[in-house]
Amino acid sequence: MKELILTIVKPLVDYPDEVSINLEESDRSITYKLSVHPEDMGKVIGKQGRVAKAIRTVVYAASGSKQQKKVFLEIVE
Repeated sequence: MKELILTIVKPLVDYPDEVSINLEESDRSITYKLSVHPEDMGKVIGKQGRVAKAIRTVVYAASGSKQQKKVFLEIVE
């Protein structure tokens, strides 16, 4: 799943080397925490959050049937 997120996000940003994903897993959920360079934050979020919503939709669809846990994607500063 990390590779999928990186494949989507890296072409969007000006600093692809500073894109990182941390994984937090609990009993019921998996949370991917995406962090990017501060100047790229707006590109990843998009106008009114449309890009972030699209990324989340793809991630949720790709992981939906594979895992029994809920999957979340957070964009952190």
